[in-house]
Amino acid sequence: MPKDNKIAGTYEVFPAAGYAGDVAPATAWKILGEHKNAMLVDVRTRAEWNFVGLPDLASLARKPVLVEWQVFPSMQPNPEFVSALAGALMDKDAPLLFLCRSGARSAAAAKAMTAAGYSRCLNVADGFEGPLDGEAKRGSAGGWKTAGLPWRQT
Repeated sequence: MPKDNKIAGTYEVFPAAGYAGDVAPATAWKILGEHKNAMLVDVRTRAEWNFVGLPDLASLARKPVLVEWQVFPSMQPNPEFVSALAGALMDKDAPLLFLCRSGARSAAAAKAMTAAGYSRCLNVADGFEGPLDGEAKRGSAGGWKTAGLPWRQT
């Protein structure tokens, strides 16, 4: 990914169409730590939250916002996603960091919330588990967990 800009002159953000851009998991953690109004929005399914784990923001005295982009088990788009999330987010200029398994659903969610008027929607590149590695497995080629960021099993 080519370097595009730095949010507030501090953060490396990579260009993306339809939202503010993509950030590495470590950058997302830094933004969450330095901006009290920043929120991590985990758009994975309830099954993923329960069986794969959740980002642990306890050291920042926060919790991730959990809203499914696709509803398990049908995996149909959640028709209530934008309205449910908008009800939980008052500041349309706060940094919103979207996270899914590998970065695809969270990019779509970032686009949707940008279209709804939220100006600083960022996708956490490589998501929680990262892309598939050479053995078609997740967890060693990138993502929140591989970056060594805090997480927990439920």
